[in-house]
Amino acid sequence: MMNNQKPGIFMPALIGGAVAGVLSWIPFLNCLCFLWIIGGAMLASYLLSKDSPVPLRGGDGAYVGVFTGIVAAVVRTVITLPSFLRMDMSEIREKIEERAEEIPDIIEKILELPPFTLFIISFLFILIIFAALGALGGIIGISIFGKKTPASGQGANGAS
Repeated sequence: MMNNQKPGIFMPALIGGAVAGVLSWIPFLNCLCFLWIIGGAMLASYLLSKDSPVPLRGGDGAYVGVFTGIVAAVVRTVITLPSFLRMDMSEIREKIEERAEEIPDIIEKILELPPFTLFIISFLFILIIFAALGALGGIIGISIFGKKTPASGQGANGAS
């Protein structure tokens, strides 16, 4: 009896998200941060489609991609937490005050928030962006790596 169930998304999302989260943090490589998220979701889509006995659709790619983006955001946040805790907010404020005429008032108000609040806001922002980019990467990945369904009404030789 053939198994026609789709494989679970947990492991592909975990692997793709871990790779993307680490690559998006590494200095000099992090300038391609958004591409790493899309690439990690494509990797997750590849892993998902490789283990699937049935063809997957774009929605399956988006689903695994969103979870890949969430994993990547969590991995990146956990990696950056120690440096965030060592960050000297007074130093950042001084640099901003030097360029006060160039910076909108909203930035100054944001910097007045407690550091932990800033950390949570940045995490939520990264989470949303990474999940959206992950969905995009997942859809692209399934369209590239997913098993194709034969067109209906065609035989094995392609003739109707």
